Amino acid sequence: MDGNGRWARARNKPRHAGHRAGVQSVRATVEIAAERGVECLTLFAFSSENWGRPADEVSNLMGLFVEALRREVDELHRNNVRLCFIGAREQLKPGLVKKIAAAESRTAGNTGLLLNVAVAYGGRWDIVEATRKIAVAVANGKVTVDDIDESMIASGLQLAGLPNPDLLIRTGGEQRISNFLLWDLAYAEFWFTDVLWPDFDKTEFDRALAFFAAKQRRYGQTGEQVEAVLC
Repeated sequence: MDGNGRWARARNKPRHAGHRAGVQSVRATVEIAAERGVECLTLFAFSSENWGRPADEVSNLMGLFVEALRREVDELHRNNVRLCFIGAREQLKPGLVKKIAAAESRTAGNTGLLLNVAVAYGGRWDIVEATRKIAVAVANGKVTVDDIDESMIASGLQLAGLPNPDLLIRTGGEQRISNFLLWDLAYAEFWFTDVLWPDFDKTEFDRALAFFAAKQRRYGQTGEQVEAVLC
């Protein structure tokens, strides 16, 4: 969700005004995803690298997380949305961690859209944490080196148990992954738009979905093989 700062700068506003405007786009995007029948939506809200931003900006972002949780959880719950958070929670303040846990607990039984919010998350961190779990299991004699395979690594990732993402959407004109879900995005389609995140709306989301719908998912096979299975 890129472009909050540039959106604010273009309007001669402070960066936190862009982040606040971006929260409105989050709300709209979640609503559209639910309307369109999307089963799982993961939002990259705050990366491992974002800790390196100016202290006042980080403080404002954390305050926005707390505010959004206080304001949005009731509405998400009413709309049958299940809320989950991924990332290094130990890096967050205890008060925020407590609110995150409460939000997850309240919406745990919901069966609609699964909304994952990545906070203090990095794709490399995710893979390192998964491999540490395996290393501990090997050291304890629970598994052997020969037991290690892709499924074992995947089972230790933050999105374990979920299907791999089909589509990555990045706003703001940048065309890179930026350490997001490095393992999980192996076969995702990538859609990039110059639209800044606060301006991301239903029209842009539908453009991304149309782009995805036109793709043939081959997973290493030929187009003819895929078509033969579909027939």
